[in-house]
Amino acid sequence: MADRIAAMPLVAVLAATAIAAIIGPLRGYAETSGGGALKAVSDFDAIADTGARSKAIFEEAGRVLTHPRCINCHPATRTPTQGEDMRQHVPFIEASQSSLGPAGLVCSTCHGAENRPIIGSRMKSIPGNAHWQLAPASMAWQGLTMSEICQQLKDTSRNGNRSHADLVRHMSEDHLVGWAWHPGDGRSAPPGSQETFAMLIDAWVKTGAGCPD
Repeated sequence: MADRIAAMPLVAVLAATAIAAIIGPLRGYAETSGGGALKAVSDFDAIADTGARSKAIFEEAGRVLTHPRCINCHPATRTPTQGEDMRQHVPFIEASQSSLGPAGLVCSTCHGAENRPIIGSRMKSIPGNAHWQLAPASMAWQGLTMSEICQQLKDTSRNGNRSHADLVRHMSEDHLVGWAWHPGDGRSAPPGSQETFAMLIDAWVKTGAGCPD
């Protein structure tokens, strides 16, 4: 057995080790369901004050932003979390300044271009996307209030230099954002759909991009 491992390429050894580390501690992981519906933009028409309407719209969009599918990759540190309870990622990852993981154990070691089923484990699948990566350190959301996330999201010094129009395009077109609603077996999806979410972000911008108090 040792001879066989020694003959394997280093990347293959790392991948096998990492995948085993993921699967082992998570046997018995319960399958979860979707996140329900999101309110439509029209549901906020009754709020006459534009500023108050903008804040309310962002609160609704925030149900997606703070869902585990999104916030696991927007951690408070450079260590991603996983699962519905946002527990420490297995294997432990310290991404430092990179969004792609540390040298020798980059995200793509385990996360491929699409979700991959796991046979014999109730975890069901390993998530995957062609653009899989950790959010930049400037976009850490875990532990922040909805108001703080809102301020951070529209701050060009912390959001990748995105204008309001860029934010709308990002939320409506980005493939990794869209993955959240197709997370693979064993994971819940955030409420609504990417289309409804993007419409809320667009309406939030058009009403002044107000942030909750």
